[in-house]
Amino acid sequence: MRLPSEVMRPERMGAAFPTRLSFMRSLVRRLHREQWKIEPTAFDLDDWGYGHAIYAARGPHRTYSLIVFSNPLRDDQRTDRVIAESWDACFVLFDGLPTSAEVKRLAVQAPRQEGGRFCPSDLILSRANRSVRLYEHVRDALAEGRQPDIARLAEVGYLMRTTAVYGNGKFGTCDRERLTDRPEFAGPFQAEMLIVYLIRCFTLDHVEHVARCQSPDTFVPMASENKRFLGIG
Repeated sequence: MRLPSEVMRPERMGAAFPTRLSFMRSLVRRLHREQWKIEPTAFDLDDWGYGHAIYAARGPHRTYSLIVFSNPLRDDQRTDRVIAESWDACFVLFDGLPTSAEVKRLAVQAPRQEGGRFCPSDLILSRANRSVRLYEHVRDALAEGRQPDIARLAEVGYLMRTTAVYGNGKFGTCDRERLTDRPEFAGPFQAEMLIVYLIRCFTLDHVEHVARCQSPDTFVPMASENKRFLGIG
């Protein structure tokens, strides 16, 4: 066995890559194996990308929904510290398909995050901010009819980064014990990874939507091979 002084050096830890046991890779294999279908069921955003959206993730046994609220945020309010009180977007992973009343409830509670009050149907709570370095570059490139710079995609690796992913009963969200009999959530942190994966889907659609609205005549979508460089921070 290698000594801690060898394997725990920052330069080695910073070069670590996911393995087959990584939480997200376990989830992605299941999504592919079981042929889950992910699609937006609502995408009510203005030209600047503000509004709400809903994504349905349909598996062989159940459907889950990502409910998104995207709001204006001043630059001086954008911080990745956990004590922040405002974010570019807030998210809830919902058990099933939400009614309009549930969306209205979450439109009030989700932006409050830790200050909100949630229900057992609300599985996971999260929020995210845009990447100052990359989002505008990608948006402007697509609006101008060209693909973003690959080197910049690889350097940053995300359009939005989460500052927290809450579950397991926090703030009234669903207790872990209620989910243990669901095969899709049998492994550790699979519900948390599902919301992160769906947030990635939203961020890619979001930047394309804003770019298209910015210049509909010259806009081009991002190439699939370029999207592979982008995850969630």
